[in-house]
Amino acid sequence: MLRREDIPHRFNLAGHFVDRIVERGRGDRPALITDSAATSYEELAELMNRIGNVLLELGVRRGDRVLLAMSDGVEFVATWYGAQKIGAVTAEVYTYLPVKDYAYFLRYTEASVVVVDAVTLGPIREAADGHCALLVAGDVNAAELRHGEHSLAVLLAQAAPRLEAAPTTADDVAIWKFTTGSTGAPKACVHPAHSPLLSFDWYARGVLGISQDDVVLPVPKLFFGYARDLAALYPFGVGGAGVVFPERSTPERMFDLIERHRPTILVNVPTMMSEMLAHPAAATADLSCLRLCTSAGEALPAELERRWQDAFGIDVVDGIGSSEAYHIFISNRPGAPRRRGSLGPVVPGYTARVVGEDGTPLPDGSVGLLEITGDTVALEYYGAPDKTAATFIGGPDGRTVRSADLFERDADGYFYYRGRADDLLKVSGVWVAPSEIEHCLMGHLDVLECGVVGYEVDGLTRPRAFVVLRDGATVTASELQDLARAQLSPHKYPRDVRFVAALPRTANGKLDRRALSTQKP
Repeated sequence: MLRREDIPHRFNLAGHFVDRIVERGRGDRPALITDSAATSYEELAELMNRIGNVLLELGVRRGDRVLLAMSDGVEFVATWYGAQKIGAVTAEVYTYLPVKDYAYFLRYTEASVVVVDAVTLGPIREAADGHCALLVAGDVNAAELRHGEHSLAVLLAQAAPRLEAAPTTADDVAIWKFTTGSTGAPKACVHPAHSPLLSFDWYARGVLGISQDDVVLPVPKLFFGYARDLAALYPFGVGGAGVVFPERSTPERMFDLIERHRPTILVNVPTMMSEMLAHPAAATADLSCLRLCTSAGEALPAELERRWQDAFGIDVVDGIGSSEAYHIFISNRPGAPRRRGSLGPVVPGYTARVVGEDGTPLPDGSVGLLEITGDTVALEYYGAPDKTAATFIGGPDGRTVRSADLFERDADGYFYYRGRADDLLKVSGVWVAPSEIEHCLMGHLDVLECGVVGYEVDGLTRPRAFVVLRDGATVTASELQDLARAQLSPHKYPRDVRFVAALPRTANGKLDRRALSTQKP
């Protein structure tokens, strides 16, 4: 297992994850796969170098921030690595945000250059109002660009194909990973260059056993670090490949991509797993190419995992991570026996504790806050010293993050997710985790998604369930209430069940409870 002290002081992410494969004579191997072609490591390295030179020409220097707001594709990945190669700091945002959100990210990051495409040019142009340089990727008419806007295609044609890596170190800040913003404005978790390398060794190699033969297909888009790392970073550490596509992820598109490209790893989230199971194509889809499916981003109901396994016979490796700790830090293991409802033990390299509100370790079997210690824990929340001090603490073994996630650990070191401390509802004087009710209702075959929040009646809190049903469903609200009564403690059943077309979600695909709690019934 790689240790922080094993990493050389002089270290560049692009040099390690792209150039190293070429230097070892494997540059002809596919690095990225699209519907139209495969891009080799040599081709990716040259495009990365050209984009790095373009960024230098635009005035980006070591330590400057480069914000990516572009659709998934080869240019996205090459731009990310090009910025890393010149020693810039990368940050990414979703491509379908309103103008006000882009304005927030532009102010917050103070990016030297924002890389956009045809999808994001309009709203970011409005948000930027000429106050930062825009580098426009994709098929755009250079003659229609305004002052301060530059065509990437035009500049690439003039850029040199060779580029020396900046003399960055393993401790230099390299990556900003944004929080989801589900409990406030998104903040950047600031990570040095050694974080992704350690995460690659501890999780991608140590848990998933990723190899040069793996082809990784992500369901979430690349702005989400969970997907970007698994599709366009971790495979590159061993000469594997990732599949990239610009469209939104739908069940139809995922089944199509699996049939076209025969990936070996599917990077998934529970919501998409449920949608794929409900899709008519599930009955005939051939997923035998997959050796595993990862699940993260939201809690995976045990019944949903069982149905996935029964339908496709594909191992689900469920885990939990965070922007604060860089990536996955607790995970089940491929092929290993499951403990029902457990996320598994800690990933090698981390230590985890369940503690009370005062930080005192709790005995096994107790529910408390989760603390994670490891050398991938972020340095800070940028620009938020109070929140940094409350979240990033000096644990017994070094750098520690104290999350708002509630967990229970058993005597064998297996961890069980029990919800979020800030989501708990006090019903009949007893704390209730909404996720427990959600998982129960999602066990019904007619339920596609479920979100539970509290509402008040005469000053008392009661659970309300918002439920998305699959096409052709016949289940009634009273039947779902009966299901909850039969499986949960009496006070936990939802007093009110509302059927809705969709649940509000953050850009990362997580349930937006703030929006749900204000949704009119």
